Amino acid sequence: MHLRTTGFYHVLRKQVPQRSPVFARRITTASSSSQSSARSAIYATVLTASVGLFAVYYYDARSAMHRYVLTPALRHTFDAETGHRIAVKVLRSGLGPRDPVQDDERLRSEFLGRELSNPVGLAAGFDKDGEAIDGILNLGFSWVEIGSVTPKPQPGNPKPRVFHLPDDAALINRYGFPSQGAASVISRLRARIPKFHETKDDTTAAFKPGSVLAINLGKNKSSPVESPDDFVTGVKTFGPYADVLVVNVSSPNTPGLRGLQNRELLEDLLTSVKKARDELEPSPITARRPRLVLKIAPDLEESQIVDIADLIRKSNIDGVIVSNTTISRPASLTDPNKSEMGGLSGAPLKPRALQALKTLRAHVPASIPLIGCGGISTGADALDYARAGASLVQVYTGFGYDGVGTCRRIKDELEALLKAENTTWKAVVDESVRKLSLTES
Repeated sequence: MHLRTTGFYHVLRKQVPQRSPVFARRITTASSSSQSSARSAIYATVLTASVGLFAVYYYDARSAMHRYVLTPALRHTFDAETGHRIAVKVLRSGLGPRDPVQDDERLRSEFLGRELSNPVGLAAGFDKDGEAIDGILNLGFSWVEIGSVTPKPQPGNPKPRVFHLPDDAALINRYGFPSQGAASVISRLRARIPKFHETKDDTTAAFKPGSVLAINLGKNKSSPVESPDDFVTGVKTFGPYADVLVVNVSSPNTPGLRGLQNRELLEDLLTSVKKARDELEPSPITARRPRLVLKIAPDLEESQIVDIADLIRKSNIDGVIVSNTTISRPASLTDPNKSEMGGLSGAPLKPRALQALKTLRAHVPASIPLIGCGGISTGADALDYARAGASLVQVYTGFGYDGVGTCRRIKDELEALLKAENTTWKAVVDESVRKLSLTES
């Protein structure tokens, strides 16, 4: 029996085909390939989801990564001017973050007949050549001011010319109006005009509802100090493309420029620019002529501010920005860069700028709006300026330190303060202006 069984088994082995090693390897390989494809698909899905989530997080200007990671990394990796240029290029590229939140009704503001969605603007000096207007507007600012722009291109002062003072939340710059010149900026402004543009009652040069575009006019270093010609040229050149033109006689970094704040020279300047503005045809973009705003320094004596107020009333200038950077150095400064030459901005500027605004508010009528600028980095700072009689505020240094979420954070803080007091920005401004302004006889 054993032999028969063995023989039968032997016959079965001969009859049943055996799998070759090659065939076995093919099965193993196919199985491994299937598992590998599955793993690759999982990895690709995870990677895609991660990139998507990061993109959502990155493009939201409120994300903490901008304030606590990306902005500090930029500041510590590059010198101040290089970091500044990189920030402008990112916002210019269309790849910058955005403010995704609609402004609360409490923040609605009014400036010279224009209703703005909020009172927070970006001061001149960040986007000097109008490269990133739309990228800045996307961050939630209601007022974007480019420049200073000079008629002719000029390099500005020698480098290094910008210095961080992180210990003091401040900045010192001596840029000296580096500018690509009017022709370069005009080409960018024209390129922004929508192909099928239709002018409506609420159309602004910003091409965004509730926002305006201002252009800060500078003076070439090679031009005669006392001549108003560069500003007149700026008015004629940029008038059709701006809601507001800012006459900047307050930078400390162009020799002799602040001398234009002296009574006789300022009177001639204001008369000249207003005449040039009034001779413009209404803009084909906005169907209006631009408003004229003067920007003054915070270092003026009270008597000088009183003189300027008198000229502003007589010249019918539309408004005033208070203020530019200061050449003073408060005793509170501790950062090693405090001894650098140039204009100081940031937190240490606020007391001086706020006092200058209060002085001017008391000597101009309520019909002349003031814009506060200097040391604003919180909602409480903005509210301080409103209570001093400012219709709008501008940020600069705080934006550089806190990054692209600065505007939204200030607006959120301001909204919370206004809500706690059961009031609105406009109500605070209207009451302050009524109480603090010069009474017109």
